[in-house]
Amino acid sequence: MKRTARDVSGAVRIISAAEAAALVEDGACVYFGGSGGGHAVPEAIIAAIAERHAATGHPRKIWAVSTVCLGDWDKQGYNRFANPDLLRRLVASGLTNSPAVAKLVYENKVEAYTLPQGALAQLTREAAGGRPGLITKVGLHTFVDPRHGGGRQSACSTDDLVELIEIKGEEYLLYKPFPVDVSVIRGSVADERGNITMEDEAFVGENFSVAMLAKRRGGIVIAQVQRVAAAGSLNPRAVTVPGVLVDYLVVDPEQWQTYATKYSAAYAGRMRAPEAEFPPVAFDIRKAICRRGAMELTPGAVVNIGFGISNAIPSIAAEEGFWREVTLTAEQGVIGGLPAPGGDAGAGINYDMLNAQPDQFDFYDGGGLDIAFLSFAEVDRHGNVNVSRFGKNLIGVGGFVNITQGARKVVFSGTLTAGGLDIRPDGDTGVVLARDGKVRKWVDDVEQISFSGPYARSLGQEVMFVTDRAVFRLADDGFVMTEIARGVSLERDVLGRIAFPVRVAPDLKAMDPRLFRDRPMGIAEEFRAKATA
Repeated sequence: MKRTARDVSGAVRIISAAEAAALVEDGACVYFGGSGGGHAVPEAIIAAIAERHAATGHPRKIWAVSTVCLGDWDKQGYNRFANPDLLRRLVASGLTNSPAVAKLVYENKVEAYTLPQGALAQLTREAAGGRPGLITKVGLHTFVDPRHGGGRQSACSTDDLVELIEIKGEEYLLYKPFPVDVSVIRGSVADERGNITMEDEAFVGENFSVAMLAKRRGGIVIAQVQRVAAAGSLNPRAVTVPGVLVDYLVVDPEQWQTYATKYSAAYAGRMRAPEAEFPPVAFDIRKAICRRGAMELTPGAVVNIGFGISNAIPSIAAEEGFWREVTLTAEQGVIGGLPAPGGDAGAGINYDMLNAQPDQFDFYDGGGLDIAFLSFAEVDRHGNVNVSRFGKNLIGVGGFVNITQGARKVVFSGTLTAGGLDIRPDGDTGVVLARDGKVRKWVDDVEQISFSGPYARSLGQEVMFVTDRAVFRLADDGFVMTEIARGVSLERDVLGRIAFPVRVAPDLKAMDPRLFRDRPMGIAEEFRAKATA
């Protein structure tokens, strides 16, 4: 490992973001720390790299890697790299936050691989320690499996980043390390010797391992921070990256906690927000779907809340008065409390712990989740689910693969159709379907397998699907429809919108009318009764 060059005082050199960008050479592999919507993202350095390329044409053809896709769904993060002369390859768990780059990937102008968020987080740790990669079952029988595409999202992506191997007669995937030349991370405070803390961040991540990726190869580590403290003045228990791993500091006094939030003391864990501040969810069909999902919660359950429609389930649990009686988690590291909604997803408030991201996925992969709530884009006759790629939408999987393969029970939520759909609660007992969607989401075969129904059945997982008009369970012999909303036709509006046969349960029930009324359902007692059932 190349040691950091210091002056006689041991101080790390403080440079501008532009000077940091000048350290990135043509063709370099750069690992960027941070998560999704701006959580601990070194945005000033990302912006400076893009600005340097616009002005000079350099760096050219870099390989950008991050555990989570970085972007604000508009112009920040990787959206700044939407130039095939600047960006040759992107590896992350998704593309959803950076639609400008996703467009280039769809047009086959940039190489792209979307690999499971947990696998990437854990791979940083494995590679930092000099091991040959990450060996795991996560991703088997999905599009990440080399037999189903190896995580590729563009035809020009020809390298094999994932390998199928066998150990003692069992199949595993080997995720291979990346040749990282530059690691770019972000913290809150650095002292003069480069020790980094993250006390103002909404995310811990894997900064130590990311820094090690470059250092062990003789590369450089650049850390963006908001402020600098005197050497020796930091609480050593708060330091997450030691100065011995840091080569340069970039100070950005204006860095935001996330792209959407300048600073929240609750996100940083410095205060607990009053429950009165928990905003209610708007009354619409999405709320009805999330309410039905929330009815699957049980006392004491450890729960993951995925991005998308399911993101409102914590607010439903709060509205019904029992959110404290389950342990809600988010894959970025939140355990307990309430995961943040919307653009701040990945953060949380009133949590019990903010875990390092690789450790969070160890917890998930090791069976820590009782139930997971996630969205779906496509479902097929085999019980496979696609959230990663459909039509021109290049999304990736985020933590979806780890979560769905590790949880004992998985609840998928979404509308039955899409594209012009107009459906709403009738305010009484069911729904009003004014206009059905033009796009079928329940198809013969999904475009990419993000979740394997047959594999889930082999693992003994309980799998159900909650939609705007019906509820289904995945059985050994296929789908069984167990509930239907009042106000829709079984044949025309449900079975007629599914491309494959679905068995209707002989005791088919009407969906609970309380789902469709604009007031709390009052299900706390029913929830608590499950503890003794």
